[in-house]
Amino acid sequence: MQRPAKKPDVASEGAHGHCAHPELHTHGAADFVAAVERACRERGLNLTPIRADALKRIAEAGKPIKAYDLLERMRGGAGASAPPTVYRALEFLLQHGFIHRLVSINAFLACHHPLAGHVVPILICKACESAQELEDETLAVQVEAMATAQGFAPAATYLEVLGVCARCAGKGA
Repeated sequence: MQRPAKKPDVASEGAHGHCAHPELHTHGAADFVAAVERACRERGLNLTPIRADALKRIAEAGKPIKAYDLLERMRGGAGASAPPTVYRALEFLLQHGFIHRLVSINAFLACHHPLAGHVVPILICKACESAQELEDETLAVQVEAMATAQGFAPAATYLEVLGVCARCAGKGA
C-alpha cells in the first residue's frame, strides 16, 4: 500500500503535540534530508545524487511542488534535465515513503516522518497551496479496515481535504 503524505514544511507547522511518532519527526529541510540519508544507509538503498537533489528541493519548497516545477529547479544538475529522470527519482522517493503524492493537486510533499512510512490525512489550501499533515494514523487504518471488510483490496490510500487554511480564511481568501 502506498503511504501518503505528510507536510514538507517540516519546520513551521504547530501540531507536534498530536504527533503519532514524535521521535521520528523532522524539523527543517536539512534535518529531513539527513533523516532520509540515514534511512537509505540503514536500508541499503541507493540515494543517487539526482534523487538527493530532488528530495532536497521538495523539502526546501515548503509546500507541495509539481513535477515540472521540480524539474525547473533541478535544471543544470547532473543528469536531471530530462523529465523521465526526475519522475524516476520521484518514484523512488514515493516507494520508500520519503515523500507523498498529493493526487488532488498533482504535486509532491516531503514527509514529516520519513522513517515511519504511514498514511495520514493532508489538508490542502486552495488559496495559498500550502499543505498540512494531520498526524493521526487512525483514519487511514479505519478506511483500510472498512475496505477490506467489503472484500476490497486497497492498492493505495490517499486522504486529502481541499479547502482554505486558517491564515487565508483570516485574509478573506
